[in-house]
Amino acid sequence: MIPFNKPYLTGKEAHYMYEAVFTGKLSGNGMFTQRCQAYFEKRYGFQKCLLTTSCTDALEMAAILCDVKPGDEVIIPSYTFVSTALAFVRQGATIVFADSQSEHPNIDADKIEALITPRTKVIVPVHYAGMACDMTKIMALADKYNLLVVEDAAQAVDSFYSEVSGKRQEVRALGSVGHLAAFSFHETKNIISGEGGMLAINDERFIHRAEIIWEKGTNRAEFFRGEVNKYGWVDIGSSFLPSEVIAAFLWAQIEHLDEIQNKRKEHWNRYSEALKPLADKGYFKLPQIPDYATNNAHMFYLVCPSLEERTELINALKQNEILAVFHYLSLHSSPYYAEKHDGRVLANCDRFADCLVRLPLFYELSLEDQNKIIATIKSVYSK
Repeated sequence: MIPFNKPYLTGKEAHYMYEAVFTGKLSGNGMFTQRCQAYFEKRYGFQKCLLTTSCTDALEMAAILCDVKPGDEVIIPSYTFVSTALAFVRQGATIVFADSQSEHPNIDADKIEALITPRTKVIVPVHYAGMACDMTKIMALADKYNLLVVEDAAQAVDSFYSEVSGKRQEVRALGSVGHLAAFSFHETKNIISGEGGMLAINDERFIHRAEIIWEKGTNRAEFFRGEVNKYGWVDIGSSFLPSEVIAAFLWAQIEHLDEIQNKRKEHWNRYSEALKPLADKGYFKLPQIPDYATNNAHMFYLVCPSLEERTELINALKQNEILAVFHYLSLHSSPYYAEKHDGRVLANCDRFADCLVRLPLFYELSLEDQNKIIATIKSVYSK
């Protein structure tokens, strides 16, 4: 069976994990944690980075930092993973779901303003497949209505947004545009630590408090830096920081980030070139890359014309020992939130939920296996 995903190991993970254990500093915020955080700050221009045990934890930290309270409204796309909404639901927020674009699963920025009310506090764009949402329009709305923007960049490490300002073009890393951003290093992502995440902070108003929330509501990080002579409980928080063992694993991945990205892009481009003739005939649609976005090759997907055709394709691939999967179910129609939703039909979200299928894409996907996947898809439509 060709798996949907296979975690890639660079070969240094165990060595660095042993090094972390050997130092005797295992509980987090040690050498490897600081090394990873400094790398992301320098390479992508984030003001401050804090590793977390998951992207969900990073989103929960963001919800606390945004001071979301019961009755506040948060606008998010319905076509996303549950963590995007859950982090704010836990703070008592009312989720206002937005539809996707017609040609891309990302939130339709042109439909956001109609959803803003005096109770709106946060907009959470999700960079689906690592491709940028229209951040110029979203940040303009945030400025106009005094809102905060939290980028869900779980899939968007090493991806960028291009903005034209006057005669100048500015390219910024995803996660550096909004006030806050959350990343994932889950084993299905481009670089991994098994489970893991990161909060990126781009507004200095939140930096000091973020570190306190990260350290269980204490100012312990300041104490370890010698900035205070004792530490205590000063705010709310939780145990959001990961152990040094997780950070050490991640560092081995970071060292090979460019190599990993180049290989994934090769796989992505091979799929795109081989399947374009079928897409041109209307059998399915290929991923669309907006002009303002780059592609970090996080995933390759097809959008079938119907649920029935997607089911047939997945079954045909499975019969040929190939595991392809569909993705999210629309959150607005989920068992937990359907009764709380305001009743609006979000047709594009529902279409992607019914019709989008993800193909295997991972570093060690062999040319032979990828050619088999492509050939199987071609055989399905040749009939």
